Amino acid sequence: MTNAFVFPGQGSQFVGMGKGLADNFTSAKDVFNEVNDALNQNLFKLMTEGPEAELTLTSNAQPALMAHSLAVVNVLKKEFNIDITNHASFVAGHSLGEYSAACAAGVFSLADTARLLRTRGDAMQKAVPVGVGGMAAVIGASYQNVVALAETCTENGKYVCVAANDNADGQVVLSGHMPAIDKAVEIASEFGAKRCIKLPVSAPFHSPLMQPAAEVMAQALQQVSAYEPIVPLISNVTACAVNSKDQIIQNLISQVTGSVRWRETANWLKDQGVNQIIELGAGKVLSGIIKRSHKEINTISAGNVAEIEELAKILSE
Repeated sequence: MTNAFVFPGQGSQFVGMGKGLADNFTSAKDVFNEVNDALNQNLFKLMTEGPEAELTLTSNAQPALMAHSLAVVNVLKKEFNIDITNHASFVAGHSLGEYSAACAAGVFSLADTARLLRTRGDAMQKAVPVGVGGMAAVIGASYQNVVALAETCTENGKYVCVAANDNADGQVVLSGHMPAIDKAVEIASEFGAKRCIKLPVSAPFHSPLMQPAAEVMAQALQQVSAYEPIVPLISNVTACAVNSKDQIIQNLISQVTGSVRWRETANWLKDQGVNQIIELGAGKVLSGIIKRSHKEINTISAGNVAEIEELAKILSE
């Protein structure tokens, strides 16, 4: 099989995440402890005990999801002697998951990745006052129709509305000023949408309104040590593989305001001959999205002990 490993984004977090891994594997506990130390916070306690509202905060959810994913990577390596870089043709991640992918590919250290995601989460939260912006999922319309919807809801000099996440055929997320999002919900059916649902998020991620956060990340990313990736990383903003640490950093800056081109990423992986995509970390969101568009690709999710053990058997065959 030709494998790609993918890493989930925000929304996949849940109270209790990582507990089973830490209870069973010292190698997982080591990851959680290192992230705690890097952030000077007991993030693992928040991950396992909540409260949910605090875990859901962008500045906590982003490093928490990365920690869970990298704990899975470390368990595979230390407990099962499986280094994913020896089994992966490519790595990719959805939004913050691109940082998890970069860490797994050796671009950033675990501690630096945790600090970058804390900075990113804080910056994204502060970029736009709560209530000014929002996001909505458009279901059942083509990407081209959603782009047209966004343009219709955009008012020059006043409101912004863009296609922020192109997740799969018939599943695109809009982002922008709240009045534009409200208008999109009202008129989406005119553009072929079956549904258009406002999302419970606190900011208009992946839109031009995030420019202040992009500037913060440009500074933060220039201050960390970065290394060439062991495995090619597919960028959210280009939907193709990148082999240069400098280009990865530039793309991560662009990603803050740019669209997550996940549908195109899945298409690109298929075109490269990838026939098995393995999601590492919390939830099964990316596996589900990919399966919707590419039923011929085998998808595997590994986030708990049983799933990791099963994946280790498959990769050892």
